[in-house]
Amino acid sequence: MRATPPCLLFITCLVLSSSLSHSYSFSFSNYQTILSLSHSLISRVVTRRASRGDVDGAERARALAYNLERGLGLGFYKFAWNVGWDYIKHYAWRDALSFEALGGVLSDLNVLLEAVCEFNRIQSEVERVAWVGQYYTKALRVSRSLFTRLLKVFRQPGVLREVVVTLQKEVVEGDLLRDCLELGADDLKGLIQIFKDIALLYYSASPKTDL
Repeated sequence: MRATPPCLLFITCLVLSSSLSHSYSFSFSNYQTILSLSHSLISRVVTRRASRGDVDGAERARALAYNLERGLGLGFYKFAWNVGWDYIKHYAWRDALSFEALGGVLSDLNVLLEAVCEFNRIQSEVERVAWVGQYYTKALRVSRSLFTRLLKVFRQPGVLREVVVTLQKEVVEGDLLRDCLELGADDLKGLIQIFKDIALLYYSASPKTDL
């Protein structure tokens, strides 16, 4: 008998939760927040790119926004099942998750979060332009490092790796980081913080923790 989406979500939640230390709580609200914030941010990127005549860039961003929108509302059940099944299949039942790489992911996220917070504190448009000119190259370099490490974590083909590859390409080649900084630094800060919390949750549950 085919399980209903809520049942699939419940099973996925149980399996993912069992892979973590019992002292930590696992909340799907974090993932719903990621989808909501990301959709809002990428939708603004679509409008911005279209207004400056970047047709190809706007189409890529529109495709991202469409996929994110499918994960909102009831579509979240399907999203949770796809991601959960990918995790179960490739990472949950064996020593496949690279906790060493996760340590590097946390380090990069800390640096990136600090940069975004610094940018977000600047109120003057002139000073923001100056900040981008001085520090954006470093932020982009850290982002590249972050995605390289994430590909080491999610090295098996599946939904999780596909998401990382898509975002990596858009950040490295499409200047997505700059768009998100200038359009919604506060939302970007929130997204990075949630990703950091999730990475820390898994890293803290690993056999070896050096943080």
